[in-house]
Amino acid sequence: MKILVVDDESVIREGLSRILAGGGFEVRTASDGHAAMELLQHNEFELVITDLKMPGMSGFEVLNAVKVLQPDAAVIMITGFATVETAVQAMKGGAADYLVKPFEPDEILAKVLHALEVKTTPPEDACLTNELDRTHGFGPFVGESREMQKVYRRILQVAATSSTVLITGESGTGKELAARAIHDNSPRHNQPFVAVDCTSLAETLLESELFGHVKGAFTGAMQTKAGLFAVADGGTLFLDEVSNISLTTQAKLLRVLQERQVTPIGGTQPVPFNVHLVAATNRSLKEMVGQGKFREDLFFRLNIIPLDLPPLRERKGDIHILIRHFMAKFMLEVGKTVRGIAPDAMHFLENYSYPGNVRELVNMIERAVVLAEGDIIEMEDLEVGEATLASEGGLALEIPMNAEELKELKRQIRDRSVENVEKAFVISALKRSNGNITRAAEETGMLRPNFQTMLKKLGISVKDYFRK
Repeated sequence: MKILVVDDESVIREGLSRILAGGGFEVRTASDGHAAMELLQHNEFELVITDLKMPGMSGFEVLNAVKVLQPDAAVIMITGFATVETAVQAMKGGAADYLVKPFEPDEILAKVLHALEVKTTPPEDACLTNELDRTHGFGPFVGESREMQKVYRRILQVAATSSTVLITGESGTGKELAARAIHDNSPRHNQPFVAVDCTSLAETLLESELFGHVKGAFTGAMQTKAGLFAVADGGTLFLDEVSNISLTTQAKLLRVLQERQVTPIGGTQPVPFNVHLVAATNRSLKEMVGQGKFREDLFFRLNIIPLDLPPLRERKGDIHILIRHFMAKFMLEVGKTVRGIAPDAMHFLENYSYPGNVRELVNMIERAVVLAEGDIIEMEDLEVGEATLASEGGLALEIPMNAEELKELKRQIRDRSVENVEKAFVISALKRSNGNITRAAEETGMLRPNFQTMLKKLGISVKDYFRK
């Protein structure tokens, strides 16, 4: 197989030529984009490896030229760490992968082989279509809307690589399901999948969990313990709610990711690891970077491949499929037969805004199946309460997302419903902020004292109403 290497640095060209020739490939080189164009016009290549930043013709221009002159050839971009985000943009424009300087021979050959393998395999859409036809979903997901099909395609794309993935989405959208789907569809599927909730662990305990510790490293360290980077070696490590990691631990995590090795707390010998890192957050890390609450360099390290999960209110075409799926699931578990849902109950389910997303719908269907006294789920079986919905006349109202929307909605409804609206408003805000009152107030445009006053007036306690 013939490979074209394009780079203005002779040491890079010569080094790549030696490595690729040692792997059995026929290699041609070009010192700039114009020389590459000449070779592309007179030779056929299976793969082009090009530097991103070159004088004259850039790597983007080379990529575009390859797509025109030899559309079947795969392209790998060479980049420095500072331009990784740009390389990702190149992948969106058609590049198969990218290499970050400095790179190792094994990494180069692995990326080349993968790019050539992907080029010769059937299109992913065929696999995805077969999966959707069979399950009305993908892996652990249920739903076949256009929004979710984009998610499924992205999962298949990133599963075939070892590129770090950052999953974003509101609570209840299925971020851990997405991480598991990436693992299950990857070459690492027979290796460990290790998940850690960064919210549930104190700073010192989180570092011990991630990096491990040696016996006697701190009070209570009665024996040596391997960290999760070591436990997940060869597989996938999922860091859930990574936004909750302290700045101190962020710095240590960044160093570990840069060096691809970890030193246990109290230890002196670094331990190399090979994991596919997948992180998730329900907050905007970019906004946190601007606020000084998250390291920019770590954000770029994590945000190599973004995967955004849509809230249920943006994929309402899937609600019928989800209802049928979870009704069947809970009827089997409970040993009960339910034939259907009353029109007013179905109308509510179709129009509700679901601040808790799929997780909330699951809970509602389970409760309804258990509580239904007949073989039809009625409105009262949904047990729509003050912590779940603001309703008027049996119809679902859109829960306001900020103080201005709340004020406007209160003007439109009858007095007896105002309290329900306010309760739904504050609880929705708390869910979006993972129960953090300060953040809930900020995101709704309210002062924290005013938000707390509303909680007290409504008799709402975070620990009673908020469930992760």
